[in-house]
Amino acid sequence: MIRIHEGMNRGHTNTGWLDSYHSFSFGGFQDPTRMGYAALRVINEDRIVPGSGFGEHAHEDMDIMTIVLSGKLRHQDTLGNVVTISPGEVQLMSAGDGLRHSEMNASGGNGAHFLQIWLIPDRTGGAPAYQQADLPAMDSAQDWTVIASGRAEDHALHLNSDTRVSIAYPREGTTTAVPVSPDRLMFLHIVEGIAMVDGERLGAGDALQIGNAEIPDLAWITDGQALLFDMRR
Repeated sequence: MIRIHEGMNRGHTNTGWLDSYHSFSFGGFQDPTRMGYAALRVINEDRIVPGSGFGEHAHEDMDIMTIVLSGKLRHQDTLGNVVTISPGEVQLMSAGDGLRHSEMNASGGNGAHFLQIWLIPDRTGGAPAYQQADLPAMDSAQDWTVIASGRAEDHALHLNSDTRVSIAYPREGTTTAVPVSPDRLMFLHIVEGIAMVDGERLGAGDALQIGNAEIPDLAWITDGQALLFDMRR
C-alpha cells in the first residue's frame, strides 16, 4: 500500500509567534487517519519569529530530532546543555524517563525555520540523552545517507527504536530509488524541491507512506531534499 500525504492537507497552527504545519495529529489538529506511522509520531514544520520560541517544557519517552532549515535555534535543557543549532546540523534529544528543555529563535532579526520529528522508542524509561552532529555535505549525499539509527553499525546518531532516518539531496534530472521490504515500513518526506512518482507530482511538505508495495523511482524536476524513515513493521 502507498498513500500520499498532501502537504496542503497538513494541520496548521498559527499563534503569531509560531507558524506550524503538522504531518500527523498534533495539538489542536486531530485527524484519526493521521495518528503517526509505525515509530514515526510527529513531523512538524515550524517557523518562529525573532525573539520568541518554546519556553521550558517537559518530555518523556520520545526521541525528538530537530533539523534547522534556516535561521538558528538556541536549545537549553535540564541535562546542562546550552547549544545553538544551525542549518546543516541535526539534533537528537532522547527524553527517556523525563527532562525539560526550551528552544528559542537565536537568529537575531530573522525567523527560524526547522523540522521537528518525534519517534517512539521501543522501550519506555531510561536515562535522557542529548546528541548533535553535522548533516552530510550535499555533494556526498545525493542518495540516501543515514543520519540517525537504532543500529550501532550505522555510526549515526543513536535512536532508541529499530528505525533508520536517512537524508538525500538529489539533483535536478536524477532519480531516487525507494527501498521496500516485507518486514519494514517506509515514510518519505519531501523537504524541498519537486519530484514525480508514478505520474504524481510531489513538492515540499508532501510525503509517501509506503507499506510493502513496489514504488517507482522518484524523478526530480528540481534539486531537492528528502527524508526517509525506515521502520520496523
